[in-house]
Amino acid sequence: LVTKLAPDFKAPAVLGNNEVDEHFELSKNLGKNGVILFFWPKDFTFVCPTEIIAFDKRVKDFQEKGFNVIGVSIDSEQVHFAWKNTPVEKGGIGQVSFPMVADITKSISRDYDVLFEEAIALRGAFLIDKNMKVRHAVINDLPLGRNADEMLRMVDALLHFEEHGEVCPAGWRKGDKGMKA
Repeated sequence: LVTKLAPDFKAPAVLGNNEVDEHFELSKNLGKNGVILFFWPKDFTFVCPTEIIAFDKRVKDFQEKGFNVIGVSIDSEQVHFAWKNTPVEKGGIGQVSFPMVADITKSISRDYDVLFEEAIALRGAFLIDKNMKVRHAVINDLPLGRNADEMLRMVDALLHFEEHGEVCPAGWRKGDKGMKA
């Protein structure tokens, strides 16, 4: 998907304020510079809450850079709502602030090529720019959690490239010099 247009979708989602939007659309929820779209296998599991809480702790950092965060799993909006309203110490995720999309038809997971054995989503994360172009993607096997800080680094690299026209080498961090291509 990298360099291609991100598949748009319309699906139910539990918003940060716990309201349900039955017709949540990716293209209508981009930040000024784009969106971080990430998938997890299933609600009420083990690695998933660690990733969701990590991304939630970084939501403001992403938003300050003009990127919204949106999460997706194959669970229904009712299950998302229940998980958000279960205390962390009892296996819940608490009141995360980003929308949680319900991909009950598995079509979004299929479109992003993260559907595993027609059952659940792999741990995919996509950096999508303001023009809906996929600029970065990572897909992890089920036992391997993702790092929200690495996605934030990729956002910084993209913004640096767009502002300065310089490419960002391996290990580049915000404030480092880029390279002229």
